[in-house]
Amino acid sequence: MYIEIEAKSLLAHKTKPDPWFGFKYNMNIYRGCEHQCIYCDSRSECYGIDNFNDILVKVNAIDLLQKELASKRVKGTIGTGSMSDPYTFAERKYKLFAQALKVIAQFHFPIHIITKSNLVERDLEILKEINRIYAAVSFTVTTVNDQLARKLEPHAPSPTHRFKAMEALAKEGIYVGITMMPILPFIEDDLDNIKAILYQARESGARYIIPWFGMTLRDRQREFYYHRLDEYFPGLKKQYQKRFGNSYYCSANSASDLEKTFRELCSEYGIKSGIEHYNPEPDATQLSLF
Repeated sequence: MYIEIEAKSLLAHKTKPDPWFGFKYNMNIYRGCEHQCIYCDSRSECYGIDNFNDILVKVNAIDLLQKELASKRVKGTIGTGSMSDPYTFAERKYKLFAQALKVIAQFHFPIHIITKSNLVERDLEILKEINRIYAAVSFTVTTVNDQLARKLEPHAPSPTHRFKAMEALAKEGIYVGITMMPILPFIEDDLDNIKAILYQARESGARYIIPWFGMTLRDRQREFYYHRLDEYFPGLKKQYQKRFGNSYYCSANSASDLEKTFRELCSEYGIKSGIEHYNPEPDATQLSLF
């Protein structure tokens, strides 16, 4: 269900850019996500989304973005993809993110998009314009197995489609890479999976991979995830409960070995193990001596 709302503000401000993704500002035009990934942390109570199946659409987002960017004195990367994928299916109907990209280009702000959707190809031309400043697109990929991904990310475009979109953007000079997270314990934490992701990343033009070998679990998120484990992976919930209890951070099995292989392959393939953040050019205006 789509619920149209009038938001009071759009951009969340960070005192310092996020060390992993480089976000200075965070933008969510939609709340809730139709991809319905079984592990999504945004189901947690702290985010205040009572029904994650409902998509809240901020119909005044473009007016807000115009006003807020006009008032920003500090240029910084606008990040997307924390509370909802910017290319959730609602975007096909409302096209608010496409409009937002035009506003971002107008004000010459950098952007980092995190998505599981190949719909990003639709906006290639405006991304090329933003890329004169800085435009990064990170595709979340935690398996190359389309059948497994269908269980874990039931309504998201397949990894195969994501890699094709990555390749298309890379060929046009867009800075593309992968957010390889979460790596689910007992499901995705094997060397063959990591090797397959790295190989396909290289073939698709990825320039970086941001990894995390594990996942988070808390309150409603844990309840939902365990329900899906019982449905798709009978008996696995007991292994989670035995190993992790009520821990928030749940490390992948043999995480150190996985990371070692990951870094070796990154070096071999010429892929950076982190994203290069936007760095504004210093003001070249020479100050007067008088």
